[in-house]
Formats: sequence, C-alpha cells, structure tokens
Amino acid sequence: MTSLPTSRIFNDDFLSPYRQQGDPVADRVIALLAQDQGREGLGRFMRYLGDFQDLLTSQLPAYVKQFFEEHQKLPAFADSRQMQQALAFFWKYNQQIALLLGCYSLPYCYAAAEGAQVLWLSQRIKNDTFKRLEETGEFVFGIMQERDWPNGRNLTKILKIRLMHAVVRYFTYHSGQWDDAWGVPVNQEDMAGTNLAFSYIVIKGLRKLGIFAPVAQEEAYLHFWNVVGYLLGLEEKLVPQHLREAYHLDRAIAKRQFRVSEAGIGLTKALMQVLRQQAPTEVLSNFPVAQMRFLLGSSVADLLEVPSFSWEGKMVQLTTIVPIFNNLVRINKSPSSVLTKYQRR
Repeated sequence: MTSLPTSRIFNDDFLSPYRQQGDPVADRVIALLAQDQGREGLGRFMRYLGDFQDLLTSQLPAYVKQFFEEHQKLPAFADSRQMQQALAFFWKYNQQIALLLGCYSLPYCYAAAEGAQVLWLSQRIKNDTFKRLEETGEFVFGIMQERDWPNGRNLTKILKIRLMHAVVRYFTYHSGQWDDAWGVPVNQEDMAGTNLAFSYIVIKGLRKLGIFAPVAQEEAYLHFWNVVGYLLGLEEKLVPQHLREAYHLDRAIAKRQFRVSEAGIGLTKALMQVLRQQAPTEVLSNFPVAQMRFLLGSSVADLLEVPSFSWEGKMVQLTTIVPIFNNLVRINKSPSSVLTKYQRR
C-alpha cells in the first residue's frame, strides 16, 4: 500500500508574515530606477518589460543588467526531466488549459479580495481586459517553448515579469489608494496563490473536465510552475513540494482570502464580458460563463456573482470540444508561429 506524502501546515502564523513581504531583490532594483529616472523612467521601463521580443538591450542601467545576470539560472531544485515532462503535458492538453486559464484560473484569483485590489486599482485591467488575456496567453504559451529554455530566452521573459510585478508594486503602493491593511501589493501570499492558479488549479480543472492524467505527469506540471514561481520571486518556503501540499496551501489561502469584494466582482464582470465576445455566435455567448461557474463551484462563483444556468453541467463536454478560446492564447499573429505549427499536427 502506497502511503500519502506528508504535508506542511499552512496556518495563519505561517502565512500572515508573507502578506507583509514583497520581493526585496526586485524591489531594490525598481527603487534605484525610480530614484535615477523618476516615474517617467519607470513608465518607459514598463514598456520595455512588456515587450517579449526585445529581450536584450545595451541601454539598461548597470544594476538592472546585474539583476538579469545574477538570476539568469534555474533554481537548485529544478529537475530537467520533470520540466520536459511538463512541457509534453501542456502541449497534449493545450486547448483545455487555455480554456481553464480564462474560465477558472483568472477568476479564481479574483476571489481573493485583498489581492484583487492591485488589479482593480489598475484601470488597465478593467478597461483593456482582452489585452490582458492576450498577454497572459503570450506569456504562458511562450515559456512552454522547449527551445527557449536552453538559450535563456524564457528565463529572461520570466525575470522581466518579475520586475514588472515590482514596478506594479511600486506604483500601487505610491498611488495614495492603497490600504496597508491589505498587506504589501503583490505580496508573497498572493504570489503563492497566483502560482497555484496556474499549476494546481489547472490540474484540478482538467480533472473536472474528465481528464485524469497519471499523477507523475500532474506532479511534473506542478514542478514546472514551482520553478517558474521561484524565478518570479516566490519564496521557496511557499513552493509546494507535491500535489498534496498544493492542495493544503490552496485551501489555507482560500480560507484566509476568499470573500465578496467590489474588486473581485468587477474584475469578473469584465472578464465575463470579454469571454462572451469570443464565442463564435451569440447563441453560444453564455457557454464560457456557464463553464466558469461549473469550474469555480457554486460557493466561489457566488462570491464573484457569476450567474447560474440550469444547463451549465451539460456544457462541459461541448466547451472542451469547441475551441472558443484559441485566439486568447496565440503567441503572435504570424501563421508560421510555433503554436500554429503545433495545432496543425
């Protein structure tokens, strides 16, 4: 008989201090940049960070270059075999995972009332939701390109997102709208919850869609995102060592953070509007919303005011067959992109 792996206890005493911690290494870089170039300089830097095609530039300040040089490496716990297995897992189920990112992972994050405040205070996520989804898809599908791990391109992309989070943390904290009772903007607990949304919650979502992969493959996918989370600045103590720990960490964060909020409801409303617009016909426009409620479950869906449909349970099979969300996760518009080539196989 196989024994279950033991799990750490993620209680309030363990998690509460992490709400007061951001990413000191990245934050120091942004503080120096703000001191040298001011808010306008930070704005220009944000545009550079958002351009995944421009991975290297000679015009970066020395301390920014040093940050990339020092962190351009995998953590000691990274397992290349598991990472390769995770990439194969992703490409096997990429259409389903694309659906899960839009209908499960993102709204699941919005249920965390305090963490959602960062996105809510940013007018961009409310006013340009589709662009935000495109960027999320570009990032996820981009780092799933196996060829861009050995050459370091994916490491650079991830580190750019890490610095982007630090810029968002800086602007949010200095906006005059931030309540210190929420903790530090983009804090470690929220980072851990977001990382789980892209790893454990995706695995959980696949199971809800009737896809039960071998546990070794699921563990490999969790491991891949553990590596990504660490590269993004997540403390190693908040990295779940296996699926059982991921379950307990997710439950602990949800118990602490999930509740009704204007931010969560508003962000979910904007997301549902965009997803409805991606349906091929008006008749199908409520499919993604029904799928969202099914995946989230009634308790979380109610927190976010996701409407209920009497037929939502019957939509699971249809919405995994009809590729409604493909355009949300394309890498670029070029017909010769890696993603397009893969989908033609």
